[in-house]
Amino acid sequence: MSYLFTSESVSEGHPDKVADQISDALIDQFLAFDPESKVACETLVTTGLVVLAGEVKSKAYLDVQKIAREVINKIGYTKGEYMFDGNSCAVLSAIHEQSPDINQGVERTAKEDQGAGDQGMMFGYATSETDNYMPLALDIAHALLLELAAIRRENTDIKYLRPDAKSQVTLEYDDDNKPVRIDAIVISTQHDDFDEEQTMLAKISKDIISVLIPRVKAKYPKYAHFFGDGIKYHINPTGKFVIGGPHGDSGLTGRKIIVDTYGGKGAHGGGAFSGKDPSKVDRSAAYATRHIAKNLVAAGVCDEILVQVSYAIGVAQPMGIYVNTYGTGKVGLHDGEIAKKVESIFNMTPYAIETRFKLRNPIYSETAAYGHFGKPSQIVKKTFVSPEGTVVTKEVELFTWEKLDYVDKVKAAFGL
Repeated sequence: MSYLFTSESVSEGHPDKVADQISDALIDQFLAFDPESKVACETLVTTGLVVLAGEVKSKAYLDVQKIAREVINKIGYTKGEYMFDGNSCAVLSAIHEQSPDINQGVERTAKEDQGAGDQGMMFGYATSETDNYMPLALDIAHALLLELAAIRRENTDIKYLRPDAKSQVTLEYDDDNKPVRIDAIVISTQHDDFDEEQTMLAKISKDIISVLIPRVKAKYPKYAHFFGDGIKYHINPTGKFVIGGPHGDSGLTGRKIIVDTYGGKGAHGGGAFSGKDPSKVDRSAAYATRHIAKNLVAAGVCDEILVQVSYAIGVAQPMGIYVNTYGTGKVGLHDGEIAKKVESIFNMTPYAIETRFKLRNPIYSETAAYGHFGKPSQIVKKTFVSPEGTVVTKEVELFTWEKLDYVDKVKAAFGL
């Protein structure tokens, strides 16, 4: 029987994402000057105010006010009329030293014996329904907002856009669990004030359908056939959306964990990513389980898979690995047997994960908006300047957990 499935995304100007981006900018700065930094940094944003809190163990000293303001300005909050802008907002810091009680459970004399930074369970997911092994509804929801942000920065085709926005995509699946069409699209975008609300609503709706949608279809041609004539569009369905961003709603780090992961597909262990250094398995092990899931699907073990790993704080070896292939397995093995093979292929201790994915590099700012998964791995140069004027330039690899570098090992293990 056919069914509908929905995923949402939010823009980089959404208040929760503003908070995530500030927290991850701090992580990158700490790791750039001290790769052994231990950081858990939370951010609150509201009208005219940024509050930083958390725990840090690092040799690096940062100008946290400057970093927060740079992130806010880069996002696009640069005008006083937004009631939140990078040049005038207050930035308060309550960051303090990490608890030695936590640190003693993580650090070991031999680095490979490093314990997990906390207990918990983490999930990774992959599906063959897209080329990047991500759920299609979420991928399209991200694409809509990425393109809307590009249009906002160009300031040519649509001139009234402001940074805050949300999208939602509802897909219809057929009896074989294959996506066949988009049933509905929701776009809510912050905008400049208009003299007349009905004129405003009509113009925004027209621009989204006639400018944004064609650009998305052109940029993502493999998705174009899902955009049929019968799509139900809900454009700014509540009407006026002038007050937005941190002035419209307060934002907090780690409050968009489903947008960050798989849009409601698979499962989520509950732990957020942004603001955490890689000793926190909430982040690093979630990346590692995505890598496992993606490589298993790409190798042909199954068409869809959920991988779970769990840890005890201070203990290096995971409590266990769970696998669910949703009945799509192609190797004649039960899911428990697949999980045993996964354990033999992938070393899931925290230190092994950190080294395998080069996680003690400043690679996190790029993850803090439009999802942590599904983006191509790439090598970039990044430059950081300390408050004392020290300049550090590093060549780093982004999204290492998205690489298909274990496909051959998986095929060999499963006889494919």
